[in-house]
Amino acid sequence: MKFIIVSGGVLSGLGKGVTAASIGLLLKSYGIKVTAMKCDMYLNIDAGTMNPIEHGEVFVTHDGVETDQDLGHYERFINVTLTRENYLTNGLIYKIVLDKERALEYDGKCVEPYHHLPPEIISRWYEAGKVHNADVVIVELGGTVGEYEGLLFFESVRRLKLQKPGDVILVHVGYLPLPPSIGELKSKPLQQSIQQLNSLGLHPDIIVGRAEREIDSKRREKIALASGVPVEDIVSAPDVKSIYLVPEVLKKQKVDKRIMTKLGLKATNKDFEEWHMMTKSILAAKGQVNIAIVGKYQKTGDYTLEDSYVCVVEALKHSSWRSGVNPHTVWIDSEILEAKSDKEVTDVFSGIDGIIVPQGWGTRGTEGKIRAAKFARENNIPYLGLCFGMQMASIEFGRNVVRLKGANTEEVDSKTAYPVIHIMPNQVEYLKNKQYGGTIRLGAWPCVIKKGTLLEKTYRDNSNGRTAPWYQPNPLSKINPNDTSNKLIIYERHRHRYEFNNKYKDMFEKSGFIISGVSPDGELVEAIELKGHPFFIGTQFHPEYLSRPLTPHPIFLAFIDTIIHKL
Repeated sequence: MKFIIVSGGVLSGLGKGVTAASIGLLLKSYGIKVTAMKCDMYLNIDAGTMNPIEHGEVFVTHDGVETDQDLGHYERFINVTLTRENYLTNGLIYKIVLDKERALEYDGKCVEPYHHLPPEIISRWYEAGKVHNADVVIVELGGTVGEYEGLLFFESVRRLKLQKPGDVILVHVGYLPLPPSIGELKSKPLQQSIQQLNSLGLHPDIIVGRAEREIDSKRREKIALASGVPVEDIVSAPDVKSIYLVPEVLKKQKVDKRIMTKLGLKATNKDFEEWHMMTKSILAAKGQVNIAIVGKYQKTGDYTLEDSYVCVVEALKHSSWRSGVNPHTVWIDSEILEAKSDKEVTDVFSGIDGIIVPQGWGTRGTEGKIRAAKFARENNIPYLGLCFGMQMASIEFGRNVVRLKGANTEEVDSKTAYPVIHIMPNQVEYLKNKQYGGTIRLGAWPCVIKKGTLLEKTYRDNSNGRTAPWYQPNPLSKINPNDTSNKLIIYERHRHRYEFNNKYKDMFEKSGFIISGVSPDGELVEAIELKGHPFFIGTQFHPEYLSRPLTPHPIFLAFIDTIIHKL
């Protein structure tokens, strides 16, 4: 088993995850079995309890682990389904070691971070490779070199390199700023981050220089001289139109060949053409569709960030490019929408071709999301409600069509007379005991799609074949994946603790509310749509998690297709 460690320097958010994912894609194109994992340095056990504004979007695996958004990049680029073995945090490592100490697995020894944490970290890297039968494990280290909390992960890299000489390479991704007042890329910050690596006993094998523009030969030579890395192993990674062009950038500089030579890997296949054709479609896309995303996790200070909704944004891109257009995202703060008059709401959505209300938690901004659903319903604007967005659309329908005054979710108003959305029965005790982490409904669960619905047509018209990720059951599920009935069963990923209240099913359906997807036992409403609307779909699951550039998700494809034909 070979290992590629990807570290970062100068600042975070450079694109280490995209770099790791791109390397994985390139190696896979040669027939090499690859898996990738993320190591985060915080003490949280997983990403589930963190505010999206603090951490970015939480990505959920098929087997139900709440992870860092970089696992989404790995799945989208390498086109694989990852599991709990592909994610690791400082907190989880400490928990594993402390649990072992409590069980006397260290034979009474003094348990120390330096002696006992690195071997446990390394064992988890091996485990990821074994579970996925990988030839190469790509390990991305979160944060940047020099941060205190990451020291033992870098120490683990040092020890692994000593244990497996020739089988481990370190790819260091650093930033070259371009100060406007100077007018040239400056390499000193990157050089200093390499010196920090050296102080930890590590020497990078390949250096990836991130910058606004191409790194010229003069600066490459400077970096090579300061680091002792051959100039041919100094890689330029400038800003590009799309992250999906990054593998092409690396391939042109023969990064794939350099890595294979360093690790002694041999190609058994060559299959990059499908990805290359997909990137050509990105560059060829013309025209624009304007999509409003009504959320509450995008505003931080004076800035609007996309990190909280990465999968939604990427799923929109996949489906738009497949249809030959470019998506233009219009960010609308649901909290601000609450205070506007009806005319002002109309003005906000002027020029909008489609509305998405994505995931969310708590009370803040809910009324703004409900108003967005109302506007889409009344004006025949294509609407896609994702998890919380389905729940908000159900509340809006209950209030304004079924005439249940004050209908709400118990999450917002525990005393509402009409709890259209209520807590799942098995969640009551968890909340009572403040067991928030890892207790909600997570991972891939089966959904039976109702015949004759828009949802059924959506999946059948855009199936991408039975090998598509939405047809693959959760490996931990006891549901028979070989169900031979005539039902259309899909497996989509979830992350919720509230659900549609079946008490209101009949009265909703009599008013034109279609329940188009349910759990196999019929107890959980998985998807809804509206009769007579061109496209109004809400899903309790998260289709965005399974959308990939080579296999855009059917629901997003149908959403964009409806918009294009409506324009």
